Amino acid sequence: MKPSVPRLVIAALRGGAGKTTLSVGVMAALSKRGVRSVPFKKGPDYIDAAWLSMAAGRPCYNLDSFLMDGETIRQSFFGHAGGGDLAFVEGNRGLYDGMDVRGSHSTAELAKLLGAPVVMIMDCNKVTRTAAAMILGCTVLDPDVDIRGVILNRVSGSRHEDILRRTIEETCRLPVLGAVPRMKDFPFPERHLGLTPPQEHERIVHALDRAADVAARYIDLDGLLAVAEQAPAASAAAAFRIPRRRKTASGLTVGVFRDSAFQFYYPENRTALAEQGAKVVEISPLRDDTLPDVDLLYIGGGFPETHAEALADKEGFRLSIREAADQGLPIYAECGGLMYLGESLAIGDRTYPMAGALPVTFAMTGKPQGHGYTVLQVVEENPFFPVGSTLKGHEFHHSRILSLDETRIRFAYRMKRGTGVDGLHDGLCRNNILAGYTHLHALGTKEWADALLAGAQSVRRGWSDMHGYVNPVEHVQEMHLIPAQE
Repeated sequence: MKPSVPRLVIAALRGGAGKTTLSVGVMAALSKRGVRSVPFKKGPDYIDAAWLSMAAGRPCYNLDSFLMDGETIRQSFFGHAGGGDLAFVEGNRGLYDGMDVRGSHSTAELAKLLGAPVVMIMDCNKVTRTAAAMILGCTVLDPDVDIRGVILNRVSGSRHEDILRRTIEETCRLPVLGAVPRMKDFPFPERHLGLTPPQEHERIVHALDRAADVAARYIDLDGLLAVAEQAPAASAAAAFRIPRRRKTASGLTVGVFRDSAFQFYYPENRTALAEQGAKVVEISPLRDDTLPDVDLLYIGGGFPETHAEALADKEGFRLSIREAADQGLPIYAECGGLMYLGESLAIGDRTYPMAGALPVTFAMTGKPQGHGYTVLQVVEENPFFPVGSTLKGHEFHHSRILSLDETRIRFAYRMKRGTGVDGLHDGLCRNNILAGYTHLHALGTKEWADALLAGAQSVRRGWSDMHGYVNPVEHVQEMHLIPAQE
């Protein structure tokens, strides 16, 4: 690994300032110049990460200090960053916005943890000299945050740009590394979770090319690379190698829903399953006619509501999911996956049949029903996690449960933080299904892959009990990380 990893954090004063669209443009433009950017996204996010991944042409990894400890974050960052020319981190919300008055878990704290210089995106809509005051405030609030430059966004003209450049450079002693004008034709539409995912964008290549052209024309790409090169050497970087897992799941096949309806997966989750020897196969409820033979089914989040009619039309596939669930197939599902496993999904005045594996009905609403980090206490027997465990995750859903049959279902989790299903519970269980609104990250819940694969092994070997759920605790304890080999 290089003694120093060129790295850069893009931040802003608030959410909605244009960090993602400009970050996508910068990486797409650098990619056209042959620069190998390794993208990272701060916080729990799938959609921005997907766009960053598309722009860079390689996976985007999330860095989240609420879900992960500092050592794990540095291990993931330096372990992945060493494979490229530039490590590019997009922050979230405002630079200092965290979970408390100290800004815990903020982009600023992440930048300090990584020893990465920061470039600020300044939304210049209806502001001139005050922009300098806001940037100056960011530089003095925490002098340990290494702010190295500013990119002006949504500039209304040459006079506006000139005033902004001069006041920021003279007052803040920071270079302005770009000035992007207001644009009505920037092809990145939004909906309730932010940008439309690239998997649903009709003209992905056009959007990336347009973003790259904007970045190349209006942003000082060489200046950004120079800032990244100024990052201090990571003295212990060579020690941050990504651990490999003991291959204890050879012979298991894990099916993963993957298409435009189900797309919310952290790359580390899939990697964690594959590293233990499991064969991971992609399945599409939009294209496939029946569920193939698998030992474990993993259904991530996404937007089943935008594909509800197409999902409902695949009656044979839905029936095969229900039959597999009734026969005890271990199934782990999150958010959109939970919704799909229910009996129906109501959207406006229409109701669409879903898989029917859980005796629950859902409805979409016009506002978030759960949004933010979650902390779960495992309180009931379930296919994967031992009772007494504490899990950290996140949720963001616009759906709610309309009805459920409590005689045929139980809740695995009690909410210590967050909303879950009803403010008190999450993690619906029936047979060997565990499905909830909370998303878990394999680096934040390090037993996640172990637990899922142990549950699948238990069922395969006939170790599930008469009630239909497995007891994976002793098998989880057999699975552990081993250091990466030289």
